[in-house]
Amino acid sequence: MNQNEWVLKYLQTGKRLTARDALQTFGVMRLAARILDLKDSGYEIRREMVEVNNRFGATVKVARYFL
Repeated sequence: MNQNEWVLKYLQTGKRLTARDALQTFGVMRLAARILDLKDSGYEIRREMVEVNNRFGATVKVARYFL
């Protein structure tokens, strides 16, 4: 299974995915590129911006993707 398929299968379970989650779970380093591939294939993947704490304790906004 390739990275696009892993990401799609994960999103189809109803879960949401950030770049950090994708790296830890699947080893996907460029989630936004995989999302673009899936969108170009016709999947309607949505994005929400959420605040998370980075490793230094600062709050930053990141994209979280879902179907």
